[in-house]
Amino acid sequence: MGKGKSLQELQKEVDTYISQFKEGYFSPLAMMARMTEELGELAREVNHYYGEKPKKSNEAEKTVEEELGDLLFVIICFANSQNINLEEAHDYVMKKFNTRDKDRWTRINPDNME
Repeated sequence: MGKGKSLQELQKEVDTYISQFKEGYFSPLAMMARMTEELGELAREVNHYYGEKPKKSNEAEKTVEEELGDLLFVIICFANSQNINLEEAHDYVMKKFNTRDKDRWTRINPDNME
């Protein structure tokens, strides 16, 4: 596996792809519907893999990885259409979790790890 891409690189790659089409990005409401659809497909795959609902014999094989990729693509499209830098959004969220939620969960004590 090669060097990973930054969020900025992913956003640029998606923007380059979308920019080749006259239609451009979908409206925010259409993208919310797409996100909901992709999240549902991810939930279905997780339910097939980890849950009690086996796939029907005529259902195509998909993976959790594929569905996460589809969801990520739509999230990047939404962010790009709203001029949101996902690296900055991520940094904001991590700061929030590292301050507001810093004592919320039981930390692993590195001295007791094997």
